[in-house]
Amino acid sequence: MAAPLRLGVNIDHVATIRNARGGGHPDPVRAAKLAAAAGADSITAHLREDRRHISDADIDRLSSEIALPLNLEMAATAEMVAIALRHLPQACCLVPEKREERTTEGGLNAANQQEALRPFVAKLNAAGIRVALFIEPDHRQLAAAKALRAPVVELHTGAYAEAMGAVRDAELDRLVRAAAAAAALGLECHAGHGLTFDNVGPVAAIAEVVELNIGHFLIGEAVFSGLDSAIRRMRALMEAARAPRAAPRPA
Repeated sequence: MAAPLRLGVNIDHVATIRNARGGGHPDPVRAAKLAAAAGADSITAHLREDRRHISDADIDRLSSEIALPLNLEMAATAEMVAIALRHLPQACCLVPEKREERTTEGGLNAANQQEALRPFVAKLNAAGIRVALFIEPDHRQLAAAKALRAPVVELHTGAYAEAMGAVRDAELDRLVRAAAAAAALGLECHAGHGLTFDNVGPVAAIAEVVELNIGHFLIGEAVFSGLDSAIRRMRALMEAARAPRAAPRPA
């Protein structure tokens, strides 16, 4: 039987809208509280080095004002680790970051960066923060996460979300195999990036995946239906995909 599936709601792009004009509206902390009321299990926020959306003040407030666990997405840098150690969120997800990119473009190359990542993962682990590595669904990256003693991996679902037809089927198969390999290595498996109402079902159905982190789509959909409605619909789709299938009736 598959484990329950958690939903982490990323509120970065509420801050993006706020920052487009300045001031305090819309408030990402208010969005986090609405997400909690709508059924989110955690709140994700990415404090980028260039502070293009979430700010240090947002992290201060999220840490003190929300009851849900906070998942701090961040680059693996001394500055970001110091911020995490000051706030002690329940989780930190280490992601690759380029200043010129619009959004995170791919997974962290943990296999080629083990020596650079090792001290950061060790410091976060020692502080009791659950460390996740945002990686491609690739065995080398999974093995690196295990070697680094990161207890969690988050599989990058962007290639799956952007593909169509047979290519999407192949990308889904990569995710299925990677999730099974993660579980075999004793890693907790999450997934996220580019997930929508239309494509979340097959990923949610992967038994080894225990958490999905979804943000941009939910914030965009909230423009039309409201954040509460968007989160509740996503939760319903996830639960429907995870529900055990009834055995066929005998003829």
